[in-house]
Amino acid sequence: MSLLALSRWQFAITVMFHMTFPAITVGLSVLLCVLYGMHWRTGNPVYLQMFRFWRRIFAVGFAIGVVAGVVITFEMGLDWGGYAAETGPVIGPIIGMEVVTAFFVEAGFIGVLLYGDGRVRRGTMFVATVMVSLGTVLSSTWIIAANSWLQTPSGFAFRHGRFEPVDWTHVIFNPSFVWRWPHMLAAVMISAAFLVAGIGAHYLVKGRATAFARRSVSIALGVAAILLPLQLFLGDHVAGAELPLQLSKLEALEGNWSSTNTGYVIFAIPDQQARRNIAELSVPCLGSAIAKDLTCRTPAPGLDLTPKADRPDMAAVFWGFRAMFYAALLMFGTVFYATVLRLRRKLWTARRFHRFLTWSTPLGIIAILGGWVTAESGRQPWLVFGHLRTSAAVSRLAPGELLFSVLGFSLLYLVMLGAYVAYIVRTMRTGPERDLPLMTIEAR
Repeated sequence: MSLLALSRWQFAITVMFHMTFPAITVGLSVLLCVLYGMHWRTGNPVYLQMFRFWRRIFAVGFAIGVVAGVVITFEMGLDWGGYAAETGPVIGPIIGMEVVTAFFVEAGFIGVLLYGDGRVRRGTMFVATVMVSLGTVLSSTWIIAANSWLQTPSGFAFRHGRFEPVDWTHVIFNPSFVWRWPHMLAAVMISAAFLVAGIGAHYLVKGRATAFARRSVSIALGVAAILLPLQLFLGDHVAGAELPLQLSKLEALEGNWSSTNTGYVIFAIPDQQARRNIAELSVPCLGSAIAKDLTCRTPAPGLDLTPKADRPDMAAVFWGFRAMFYAALLMFGTVFYATVLRLRRKLWTARRFHRFLTWSTPLGIIAILGGWVTAESGRQPWLVFGHLRTSAAVSRLAPGELLFSVLGFSLLYLVMLGAYVAYIVRTMRTGPERDLPLMTIEAR
């Protein structure tokens, strides 16, 4: 493999591994605020039990996510020296603001969140929980701002071989950030909701900790029912803000090589070299209908409209988008069916649905990872879209050493991810019974 390909793979693997954890922890941090606030307000011990259980899953994921995030920063300088040198005046201050605002807030209050229960006042505990949650949201805000600038750069001037900011308002609030940030925030909330609902459904199937399980499933499905329709609205506006500025991404995710298909491609095996699909399945006229033309005369754009040197890899963009879109449809259908069961007062007796809900636990994470694959692969071959090519930004390293690094990091990430999954499974087997307040256990 070439130096460029190895550098891409290393960064992609690191980012995908890292994103798995914010996809869980950002939403869980908000849930912890709600649970402790409800316990403080009502005195109901079940909310404290839920807080303690989900705090354990949050804590380990938070720690691994921070470590993986630090690795990303180092890789920006080591593997992508040209990128660091040219975009440093813009990206450097944004990442620095993440450290100053998010990391400092999290570091200042995470100890109270993890170890303050029963040792500090409930008001102090609640404030610490809120501040940690605020830190996770701030962190995601600055990261989305930096990445959105790479997608739709604005507010800069290119001087002396570097991108220099001339208007920080336009740098941060660039054309795609305004919609990508709430879209991502809703995504991590939905992802955490399905994790909570899935684990809660597991206890319903087992007949364990039913009060804990019912509230977990009820809160999670309620949040998802509110956010999923909003997410469809936000996703549509993300596409409206970003895709007109990145037509090659739009062409690749549609799955067409020529602009003749008025249908919508639901399955394809693209051949990048031959510039054709080896196999494809298309729904007639649906593409034209999506373009608001019911006469079946409006074809979807094809990738042949973009010069060969500027084309992204269609397979990655096409299937990244389909993973996000199909997972979103499945989550929407799941929540819709759950709402019907709730209205018919059968939500707690539908055992088959509980089993299905357990298996739907990773859907939110899959959708987020698919969305990031779409966004980043679709931006290629540009690192700063339209201004800095990825091939011009890579560091000149020894390919053999980089290959060893890629394999080593991949193995380490696999072990860490396996350990986290094993920890969640172990926590589920232990169950939330151990998290009941002592006075409640004694009363029984």
